Amino acid sequence: MTKERFFIYSTVFLIMGLSNSVIPVLPEIASASSVEPGTIKYTLLFSGYFIGALLTLIPFGFLADRYNHLKLIILAITLTAISGIMLIITNNAYIMILARLLEGSACGAFFPPAYAMLAEFQKKNRYLGEFNFLLNAGLALGVVAAGFLADGYIKGAIILFTVLSLIILSFGLIRTETFQTRNKNKNYSIQKTGNEPKSSGTLLDKTRKISIIALDPMYLRTWTIAFFIFGITGVMLAYYPQYSSEMLSKPELGIVIAIVYISSMATNLIAGRTSISYRKMINAGIILAAAGVIISITQPLPGFTLLGIGSGIGMIGLPIAVSYMNIDKNDKGLSMGIFTTYTYMGLAFLPMVMGYFTKYGYHTMFAGTSLLMVLTLLLKDSTKNNN
Repeated sequence: MTKERFFIYSTVFLIMGLSNSVIPVLPEIASASSVEPGTIKYTLLFSGYFIGALLTLIPFGFLADRYNHLKLIILAITLTAISGIMLIITNNAYIMILARLLEGSACGAFFPPAYAMLAEFQKKNRYLGEFNFLLNAGLALGVVAAGFLADGYIKGAIILFTVLSLIILSFGLIRTETFQTRNKNKNYSIQKTGNEPKSSGTLLDKTRKISIIALDPMYLRTWTIAFFIFGITGVMLAYYPQYSSEMLSKPELGIVIAIVYISSMATNLIAGRTSISYRKMINAGIILAAAGVIISITQPLPGFTLLGIGSGIGMIGLPIAVSYMNIDKNDKGLSMGIFTTYTYMGLAFLPMVMGYFTKYGYHTMFAGTSLLMVLTLLLKDSTKNNN
């Protein structure tokens, strides 16, 4: 494994791990900060991460096209470590909300250059599969570690991932010059090794680029699926615990939710090592995820397994589809930033939208979410042909 890939893999694992290590102990952390459930402060402690990511993904996508990709990834792990330290040393609600925003900003700084780098490898399917495997592994281990370490110290998992982040940050700082050395014998070379940024253009030019890439009907299918493939999982995680309160015990519910991550991890590795085209991956992901939602209404375990498989295979095909878009190579970082923004928009907003339909019953809401997912199959695909 190259040092570049090791650094990318370890960073995505730690960013995801730290973000999820807060969730299981959020009530205790909020209580220690005198924050009541249902208040704006409590909501921001939970959603500050997503807000930070949504606000920074596109700006960092621009920077990824102007500056060295690996330097942005070093910035991302730096912000992760800083946010972890802030969460550890204080119980002040405002500082912890700021820390969660920094966590999300680290995500924004990381994903555009990371996806752009991995998409340039010849073995992009395999490497994106490994990348998404570690992304899900970080999410899963963050939750598990928080649960196991909470008895000893409520912020035990936060300490664990913060310390690991500092170690990886040190590695990244030491190896920066090595990372920037072009190696012609490898199948990837860093796009820019100098320190000077590319021409920035005017604000109007930047806005026009965002509009063209993010709103152009040619790319509508990819962006819409990115929105729904994360959003459909968000809907299930948000509403299934209440729906299944009389069907599953708390331990059983934990196992069912964990199976989403586990099945997605396995799918990431398998799909990434196949020669299946990205179109087939995306279409299969849509169908399996939608079927998983319907099946989970009566059969939680197989339903969530299919949901994890569907979202896992879809999240391999989607960034590959973005890499095949007819977009200038100097805007690839921006396109990956827009892609990740759509995924986080789905995670943040689709549960809010579908929550309106709970008044008609959970069955109706779940079925409607599944139907919307399937309807994305009808959208036109305008990316380049691939084998």
